[in-house]
Amino acid sequence: MSDPIAELVALLGRLPGVGERTATRLAFHVLGETPDYAHALGESLRSIHERVQRCEECGNYGAEARCTICSDARRDASIVCVVARVPDLVAIERAGSFRGRYHVLHGLLAPLDGVGPDALPLDALVRRARADGVREVIVATPLSVEGEATALYVAQVLRPLGVRVSRIASGVPHGGELEFTDQITLGRAFDGRRDL
Repeated sequence: MSDPIAELVALLGRLPGVGERTATRLAFHVLGETPDYAHALGESLRSIHERVQRCEECGNYGAEARCTICSDARRDASIVCVVARVPDLVAIERAGSFRGRYHVLHGLLAPLDGVGPDALPLDALVRRARADGVREVIVATPLSVEGEATALYVAQVLRPLGVRVSRIASGVPHGGELEFTDQITLGRAFDGRRDL
């Protein structure tokens, strides 16, 4: 006979950032709640793929065919920020300084893992750039080998359209100490300096 607690711990442990101890703590939290809570949690997880879909325009997740950002007429459709994943979009939105729209790639170029240009929805980005009068595309992919390769490829695809393609700045984080900053980050901080 299987152990239902061990099964729950194993399933929770597959979530990103959740180790065995956290999974165990979460499992016992669910057990400590009312059965209604466990049923509501289970029902929400069971139906999440039926209730949430990718936005037909940008690839963000939402309950409708167009996400709330693409549906917001106050957003500037002429500026599009390209991100690798939806959590990146959420992080930018949390900062509250970007008022344009997004395009979510749901991945990065990774030839060694078999992820080539055809796996990314760049045709949709090109269609958007043509149809929506996009003036600028800001590439906000991670500062990794895959993120840099993807950024360069996005620029290469959009360059013939006359769209300005920029890259988010990188450098020393707020409150960071220079002596603990790696060479690449420090070099980018100097390259991206601006007047005071």
